[in-house]
Amino acid sequence: MPTEMPRSDAPAEQPPTFQDVIMNLQRYWADQGCVILQPYDNEVGAGTNAPATTLRALGPDTWRTAYVQGCRRPTDGRYGENPNRLQFYYQFQVLIKPSPANIQDLYLGSLEAIGIDVAAHDVRFVEDDWESPTLGAWGLGWEVWIDGMEVTQFTYFQQVGGFECDPVPVEIAYGLERLTMFVQGVDSVYDIVWSRGADGVTFTYGDVYLENEREYSKFNFEVADTDFLFQEFTDREAECLRTLEAGLPLPAYDSVLKCCHAFNLLDARGVISATERMAYILRVRTLAKACCASYMEHVVGMRLDAPEGAEGKGADRG
Repeated sequence: MPTEMPRSDAPAEQPPTFQDVIMNLQRYWADQGCVILQPYDNEVGAGTNAPATTLRALGPDTWRTAYVQGCRRPTDGRYGENPNRLQFYYQFQVLIKPSPANIQDLYLGSLEAIGIDVAAHDVRFVEDDWESPTLGAWGLGWEVWIDGMEVTQFTYFQQVGGFECDPVPVEIAYGLERLTMFVQGVDSVYDIVWSRGADGVTFTYGDVYLENEREYSKFNFEVADTDFLFQEFTDREAECLRTLEAGLPLPAYDSVLKCCHAFNLLDARGVISATERMAYILRVRTLAKACCASYMEHVVGMRLDAPEGAEGKGADRG
């Protein structure tokens, strides 16, 4: 039996829908001065991996962004049979550089914006430092728990791609499905109300994504062509290096993400040994670090060398 999810105090009649939660978070962080981006159009395992976070965390420029990101983790698929495990899910990602002194208060305000009375619930910041071996990145941070359920990862980045982060950015990564399950008081992700029309017609998360979970779980675990994936990894690795030679870190980073996804699919297919796994992670990390180095040289360095005022507000040191 699935574990019963904690209940929120949102009105039982009309709690926020999944898309209400997204739009309320977008509106809230837009009011804090964040650039609201659209999801990055590449496979990523976490919102952190999108270049708006990974690359823009580097360098001295002020940067504030918030965006929804679809995330793919092939090994987490359960053929649509588990109420809490998905191979594709959504994060709401916030990155602010430099990190404001009142960021925890801002975060708690965002919970209020989606219908959670923080004074009426047990909201805890549980120490949980973060590390991404494939990105050569790490940070100091916390998991945020509401009534015993993890809903957010809160991280002060210290290093990305082997480079120190100065100033230190703060990342907030919300688990949108978990948050909405809490707000709506449902025990299965597939019972989340995704939308509710003025005429009363509703669509659930299951209506939108259950078939995707069934089919992609089968593809990830049983069907994906491993020979093709091994070759794709090698080809993308070479393409990344070739693109870096041309001084183009952003397109090169796309190839890093493609390598990551190919590796994750190979992992789901069970064809990578423990020894090979570490070797592949090292290859991806080498590429990611090279992209970060190129970004620092060609993008950050170019901004620093530009005449004062030439870069506009984006070059504000904050």
